[in-house]
Parts: sequence; structure tokens; C-alpha cells
Amino acid sequence: MRYEAFGRVMAALAAEAEAIESCRDLSWWLGADHAWNIEWRDGPYAHELAALLHDRLADAGLDDLAHHSGGGTLQVLGIPFVLHAVDPLGLDRMRNRPGLWRLSQALDPLQHTAARRPWEELLGG
Repeated sequence: MRYEAFGRVMAALAAEAEAIESCRDLSWWLGADHAWNIEWRDGPYAHELAALLHDRLADAGLDDLAHHSGGGTLQVLGIPFVLHAVDPLGLDRMRNRPGLWRLSQALDPLQHTAARRPWEELLGG
């Protein structure tokens, strides 16, 4: 059951492309208390990512099996998940931070400026 819950959380995390793009050094381990611990640098705060994951799991039909009680904790299929953010930026700051790898910004057809786009910087164009 532990690994099924872990797989569902990781699938939900993979679906949050913008949040996962901003996380560096993503790691996870099974703690001594049988809770999954997920840790990353930069990216969203732990409580923001827990809320995003809970919403994604609820959209997948697990709303009765996924519980978010606030903070950086989440329970999926009765298995606890503890989220740790090291030097987080937060979702608002992360979305406003210009970066070379912001694919959503680079592919936005409504964004017309004289400045070079991130993909032009990347490709040297």
C-alpha cells in the first residue's frame, strides 16, 4: 500500500510541470515512522505543494482517500507524506521569476515583446 500511495503522489507531482520544473535536488525516502519524506530546493513552499498535490489527487478521483490537513503534510491511502522545502521561493515568486527554462513563457503566442525570448537565448537565435 505504501508504494501504491507513493506512486500516486509522484504521478500527481509529475503532472504539476510548472512546480516540478522549479524544484532542484528532489529526493525522497521512507522514514523510520513509515512516512514518505519528499524534499527539494527552491520551488514552492511545502504547504503550497501539498495543496497542489491534494487538488491533483482529488481531480483523479482520490478525494476521499487523500487528505491535506494544512502545512506540508498529506495522507494518501492512509500513508503519511511529509514535504520539506529547503530555501523555497513560493509559487507567486516562482511564477514571476524570469528564467531560461520557463517553457510556458517561451511558448506563449500572446507575449510579443522586442526582447529576446528564452528559447531564442537558449538556441542562440
